[in-house]
Amino acid sequence: MLLSKVLGVIIIARNGDRQHYYQDPFTYAGSEVETTALGEVESNLLGSLIRSTYFDSRSPSYIEGIRSDLVDNSEVKVRVKAGTEGTVVFDSAIALLQGLFPPNPNNKIVLANETTVVAPLGGYQYVPVETVEPGNDRSLESWTNCPKFEAHTKQFYGSADFKAKARDAEPFFKGVKDYVFGRPASLENGIFDFINSQLTHNRTYAHRLPPTFIEQARHWANYHENGVFSDEDINGVGNIAGRTILHTILTSLERISFNGDPLQFMLVETTYQPFISLFHQTGIAAEHPELKGIPDYASALAIELRRGSPPDVRDFLRIRFKNGTASDFKDLHVFGHHADIPLTEFIYRAENAAITSNKQWKDACGIKTSNMDIFQALPTTFNILHGVLSFVAFFFIIASAIKFVKNRRARQRRPQLIGEEVSQVYSDYGSITMRNGRRPEEDVHVATRAEDTLGERQFMEHEYYPEHPRWIL
Repeated sequence: MLLSKVLGVIIIARNGDRQHYYQDPFTYAGSEVETTALGEVESNLLGSLIRSTYFDSRSPSYIEGIRSDLVDNSEVKVRVKAGTEGTVVFDSAIALLQGLFPPNPNNKIVLANETTVVAPLGGYQYVPVETVEPGNDRSLESWTNCPKFEAHTKQFYGSADFKAKARDAEPFFKGVKDYVFGRPASLENGIFDFINSQLTHNRTYAHRLPPTFIEQARHWANYHENGVFSDEDINGVGNIAGRTILHTILTSLERISFNGDPLQFMLVETTYQPFISLFHQTGIAAEHPELKGIPDYASALAIELRRGSPPDVRDFLRIRFKNGTASDFKDLHVFGHHADIPLTEFIYRAENAAITSNKQWKDACGIKTSNMDIFQALPTTFNILHGVLSFVAFFFIIASAIKFVKNRRARQRRPQLIGEEVSQVYSDYGSITMRNGRRPEEDVHVATRAEDTLGERQFMEHEYYPEHPRWIL
């Protein structure tokens, strides 16, 4: 079937080259790390390739109707992982966007005095970027601080297969000790990242490292990471990196397919973990065993939404993958198909595996949430506002109580005459002015269930937690 029209594209891109990065083998807490000029160049080249593939009207994969000279921020959305490796991922996203939307002298305005002003750096294009903090949104880093995922990792390390592989790898890890300078060398504590970084940036190290050592280190690292970030069940906790990013994929496809939504291009800049999980969840790893492992720097997975030509005008998905800078995009097929998959079938197969909220993430990780966690789970801005309002309300109550006591004591000390008082004290500080023909006491407001005794609205759960799930921790 000829699929002639590309409606939109989702790009999931891995960061470019960086310095050596260490991760705890059990919790995956990471060390500080910085990007390199090489990594920025890799990501920039990836951006240029994406531009020529999807933003050039002469390309067969051109996104129909998308603006290509200057970025239209209503058509493009960018999400960037800001957890571990956050600095590197952010730098990679900016470098990719520089290649995707290079400086253009048409990025200018004409002022009222007829002066033409071109954006800095020859028309640099500033593309808004949404950073995804794991403290607020677990969609791009779901494997840290997750008890069930840590249990899954320990279970993998204790498996018979892992122990057998550790025995097979023992000669290599003994031989490589002189080249890792005191770092623990074992199958659990993979040393590929260190060796690869040194081989790339340290000339003396590159001259000394024996042949095949880098290949062996990569082989065992691929086995290790593939086992940790995968699961036999599409809903398994080992696939949690893929399960959370699936929500972004599905909601983006929904927006792109809807004619009333201008979104046509979604970029998700992240690290390598979601690639491994997604390949297992969709059956790609079974069809392509060579992809069971860590994708190279600046790799990219493209999910194209295409509309079929008559008579079959359904929407289909075409999945393409580019492993690092040395290869081009190649077609991959998901869920046992050997061609493009209908959008409806992809959604049907994937939606039950998607984790759509932080509450679902907590449930998947085995984290119990008490009722008091509601306010702790709200964003920091709301916490501050709630604290300020609570303090103001508390101060108002205390002040009112003090005033009430003083007024009562004053009335008790006042001489009492025989008979009725001439004036009558009302609740509005003694005023007896008529309002709208009625006395003030007739205007007394009766608090409803949705209001407190101060006339302020109480916390209504349905207003903060609408029917559609949101990522709020």
